[in-house]
Amino acid sequence: MSTSAAASLAWRDGEILRDGEPHRILSGAVHYFRVHPDQWEDRLRRLAAMGANTVDTYIAWNFHERAEGEYDFSGWRDVARFIRIAGEVGLDVFVRPSPYICAEWSNGGIPFWLSGRTRAIRTVDAGFLAAVDAWYDQLIPQLVPLQAANGGPIRLIQVENEYGSYGSDAGYMAYLRDALTSRGMVELLTTADGTTADMVHNGSTPGAMGTFTFGTGVPAAVALRREGEHLMCSELWGGWFDHWGEQHHVRSAASMIGTVDELLAAGGSVSLYMAHGGTNFGLWAGANHDGIIQPTITSYDSDAPIGEDGTLNDKFHALRASFAPFHDGELPAIPDAPRCQAAASAPLIARASLLDAVRAAALTAPSPVPLTFEELGAEDGLVAYESEITFPESATISIRGLRDRAILYIDDVRLGVLEHDGEHTLALPAEGGAGRLTIIVESLGRINYGPLTGEAKGILQGVVINNRRYVHGWEHRVLGDAVPSGVAAGVGAAGVADVAGVAGVAVATFDVADVADAWLALPGAGKGMVWLNGFLLGRHWERGPQETLYAPAPLWREGANEVVVLDTDRLGATVEIREEPVFGPVEEFIGS
Repeated sequence: MSTSAAASLAWRDGEILRDGEPHRILSGAVHYFRVHPDQWEDRLRRLAAMGANTVDTYIAWNFHERAEGEYDFSGWRDVARFIRIAGEVGLDVFVRPSPYICAEWSNGGIPFWLSGRTRAIRTVDAGFLAAVDAWYDQLIPQLVPLQAANGGPIRLIQVENEYGSYGSDAGYMAYLRDALTSRGMVELLTTADGTTADMVHNGSTPGAMGTFTFGTGVPAAVALRREGEHLMCSELWGGWFDHWGEQHHVRSAASMIGTVDELLAAGGSVSLYMAHGGTNFGLWAGANHDGIIQPTITSYDSDAPIGEDGTLNDKFHALRASFAPFHDGELPAIPDAPRCQAAASAPLIARASLLDAVRAAALTAPSPVPLTFEELGAEDGLVAYESEITFPESATISIRGLRDRAILYIDDVRLGVLEHDGEHTLALPAEGGAGRLTIIVESLGRINYGPLTGEAKGILQGVVINNRRYVHGWEHRVLGDAVPSGVAAGVGAAGVADVAGVAGVAVATFDVADVADAWLALPGAGKGMVWLNGFLLGRHWERGPQETLYAPAPLWREGANEVVVLDTDRLGATVEIREEPVFGPVEEFIGS
């Protein structure tokens, strides 16, 4: 037997036993941090109607401890409430706590302030483990009473996540395992890794059942399964996520259900990733780096069986049919389709130029050299760097160590844009002279997977004239995820006459009589962020593929609703409500 007597799930001779009886785990991933809390129950009921008996969720550490030592488990961050609702709906819970979750989530869930001070993340480094212990001291006591052994719905707990793809510190994995059990976690422990022997070797730890992550890897998983362990895919990729500038990834229902049925026929258990993807609200979308920076879009729909707004598609019905034979009685009734607001349009009214919006933020941390986001305590978003410079005729300016995208101005004249993996040099005014240099740097999303996880943001090295002389003497302004200063109060800016084509901040107002979900589009816009009634929905970018932003019903109110748009490149003339999402041109894709 693989686990303590108090656990409600155990594996033996390749089987999973639930309270001593043979069992199949039929799970789907739904992340509480990607779903408005007023919609948690709805999405969980849709999951149960799909035929799932379990929900799996990561716990995103940085969502709860944005500043060191300041923990938040209220409202949207009340993960214990999400777990209790799952139990009330009739679902078991597979909880996958931090430190690291990947999940296309900013920094893989690791707080930026922690990765900003140590390169030794996901190791036995004393500083990293001290932060993990402090976090677990807050988190785990909330989970312990929710275990099945104590009458709750939690029946599985994952130790780390796909560690065999990242590192080789066996002591670290053992430390996390013991950190969970010593704090009272008694249910079945698991690990999760890809289908190679190297990944399984480095990602496993004694006392935890190994599981797999794949799109089509059932035969490889069968071959790699350790003796006696139950065959389980804890992430079967039924769809895939998107990066800005790519096409929208889809996977056909036939392809997905073929792998699911193959796994079930082999006697295995499954957790579909994602069953309901939800949304990367705010600035929480992460990024990959594969030769170039690959920021993830705001939508996390992932072509899941339960769409971003709760819409049910062919995959939902295929899974319901495949899961039904594993249930003794009838499955729950299929919920009604979600409601959406009628199409509408509202003009954007200028409030401030981009420079005015930036300069309305408070000055902070003067320094001889430009500081990184981490040194400024900036989690994400925009940081403005300003310095008085002189430069000769025909000079150039470049940024060394730019992470990720910068817009440069001399006085009020826009010079252009530099990017992390693009052009790093711009021409200064040919006649030479002096002026105030403003560099607005945007983090496009913290890297969430691979060896660059935890990399800093901002200007990492310096700003150079003619590839030779450093610019010194910097002031900094941080724009976080709140509505830009002055805009909420309706403070206009002189010099912004025609909103269309201007980089800056503008406001649109919608009068709503019937509150429901909506999809917002910004025709003609360039790149930026969108707030609805003070809540940051996420980023938009003309690169696509995503054209609409999901605006869930709980964020709307009867009467006037304010949409604020900050665009670093080019504002459009209107904001539109559309009745259906537009995810852009599609391509069939199966994660490897």
